[in-house]
Amino acid sequence: MSTLYTATVTATGGREGKVISSDGQIDLNIEMPKSLGGSGGAGTNPEQLFAAGYSACFDSALNLVIRSKRMKEVTGTEVTAHVSIMKEGDGFKIGAMLDVKVSGVDKATAQELADAAHQVCPYSKATRGNIDVTINVVE
Repeated sequence: MSTLYTATVTATGGREGKVISSDGQIDLNIEMPKSLGGSGGAGTNPEQLFAAGYSACFDSALNLVIRSKRMKEVTGTEVTAHVSIMKEGDGFKIGAMLDVKVSGVDKATAQELADAAHQVCPYSKATRGNIDVTINVVE
């Protein structure tokens, strides 16, 4: 396996800190949501960042599958990731639900495409067997 790209991001201050990428494209404040006892300020949080990455990666994988099948009838795709943090014993865990929309095909075909994308998406591969992930095809 050869590395194609490496992203480098440094975090300081944990859930009340900052994340900054080595190329300067990401420079964000991290704030704890009110529901977790934080201020709920203008910053983002690890769950939102994970959701952003997963939804973008899955949508890319979905479009890769569509292109490989030469499906000209697909007129658009959209992936919305819902990432939750949950209490587990003395610690925490995350879970993800992806709402997948494929325009131009019926729901059964969209489900087949979503299932195929779930097999090739790097985030899906990384999370498989580690966190609960639900894929919902929506219209």
